[in-house]
Amino acid sequence: NRVAQAEPNASAPESTAANNRTNRQTWRPAAAMATQPKRTLIKAIILGDQGVGKTALLHRLVKNSFTQYYKTTVCVDFLTKDVCIDGRPVTLQLWDTAGQDRFRSLGAFYFRGADACVLVYDVTQPNSFKSLDSWRDEFLVQAGPRDPDKFPFILIGNKVDLESRSVTKKRAAQWAQCKSGMPYIECSAKEAVNVDEAFCSLARIALARETSAVAADEAAAAEIPAAIQLRAGDADSNSGHRACQC
Repeated sequence: NRVAQAEPNASAPESTAANNRTNRQTWRPAAAMATQPKRTLIKAIILGDQGVGKTALLHRLVKNSFTQYYKTTVCVDFLTKDVCIDGRPVTLQLWDTAGQDRFRSLGAFYFRGADACVLVYDVTQPNSFKSLDSWRDEFLVQAGPRDPDKFPFILIGNKVDLESRSVTKKRAAQWAQCKSGMPYIECSAKEAVNVDEAFCSLARIALARETSAVAADEAAAAEIPAAIQLRAGDADSNSGHRACQC
């Protein structure tokens, strides 16, 4: 006896094709999500004397805007900027600090957990350059990084668009080199010169430090000896020796 074959359903090919399209639409986003790199948050502190242009640099970076008149930063403020560094998504959390001495005592609260620091001076104001040592030292004391010599700093000389320059590029570069070779970049917030490049450089060295720290932690963990495990019989025999002989 021959088995009767069901007559094919004319709508089956269309239904199958529709299901295939649905499956492709369902899985494609999932695959894309699986390969998307995790976004990294970098907390960066911006330090320097009042009036060197810290706020102007951040507004140029984040909002691509500039004005001659900014309200003096009171205590601290922060902005965020999403960037992509060598294919890796990064969010820069930029803490704009007040440059007045009366706010310095609050630094310990805001500096904790910082991943990087930007030191800013005005190339037309030599006193702002002389203050860099105290800003750097105070940050290291209050933030307390694990390895101060390798902590990510960059130095920005701002307002290079002005002609009344008093701090030479050579002098500033030598100072930066003596401070564990921190990168030195000259910028103009007004003319949008090197602002993006400076903060991308900051993000890059912060990521490199993070990668190095993770590798060091993994190497240290690998050197820890494996836990000693007792077999059940060993435990029983040892407990017998410890038993009270009353």
